[in-house]
Amino acid sequence: MKKLKLGLPKGSLQESTLGLFKKAGIKISVGERSYFPSCDDEELEIMMVRGQEVAKYVQDGVFDAGLTGYDWIKETKADVEQIAELIYAKQGYRPVRWVLAVSQDSAVKKLKDLSGKRIATELINVVKKYLAKNKVKAKVEFSWGATEVKPPRLADAIVEITETGASLEANNLRIVETILESTPRLIMNKKSFKDSWKRKKVEKLALLLKGAINAFGKVGLMMNVRKKDLRKILKILPALQKPTISPLSDPRWVDITTIIDEKVVRDLIPKLKEAGATGIVEYPLNKIIL
Repeated sequence: MKKLKLGLPKGSLQESTLGLFKKAGIKISVGERSYFPSCDDEELEIMMVRGQEVAKYVQDGVFDAGLTGYDWIKETKADVEQIAELIYAKQGYRPVRWVLAVSQDSAVKKLKDLSGKRIATELINVVKKYLAKNKVKAKVEFSWGATEVKPPRLADAIVEITETGASLEANNLRIVETILESTPRLIMNKKSFKDSWKRKKVEKLALLLKGAINAFGKVGLMMNVRKKDLRKILKILPALQKPTISPLSDPRWVDITTIIDEKVVRDLIPKLKEAGATGIVEYPLNKIIL
């Protein structure tokens, strides 16, 4: 049987990645200390490694494909094929930002104020390139962890990853500017990309994962409606696209099926009922293939 060697991120993105694969229809089981999870897709041979390492391993052919952040592709300067952008993060479905941050009481107001200062970060190469582009000479040091606690004693500023900024604020830090915005990418080794079976396997995987992301925060809604109430119901319904309207055995009635944002359902259903809809069913969605 043909196998696709796939590298997945272990660490902060692990749980959200496994959850995304589950919604895509691929069940992956990881032991507490295991780096080699089991998977119900026998064509996938998966290994979990640090997200920072995935791109290099894909470039070197250790993995045929992998999932890692755009930030680590840039940081490691990995020469890989980018198959798909997958917009999700540890806490939700949105990009993350690498931001320049300083203590709340710091005199630093803009990037150029850091000339001659010390910056701590894990994203060394990206930060150095950003400083050079903006003609700022500062000392960039690798941070081994707990980066948020370093200003002002151990560093004048940090460049750290954030989704909401809450952790930085909790550590009495102030964001000066965004250095890089990042999303996970499904990538391939360039040699593996030329293998038609492996490329098609990864493209199918990308389709399913994108479908799972598209379904985030959405639900399906179906209901029966009298034809005389149809126009009134359609004015109430928001939709991803136009609702599907199907005839019923009783010619006076139709069935309406649509996709809507889950957050509006609680307000919408009473309005639909009042407007004449009946047999209203809300159901979860795993994938929306656009």
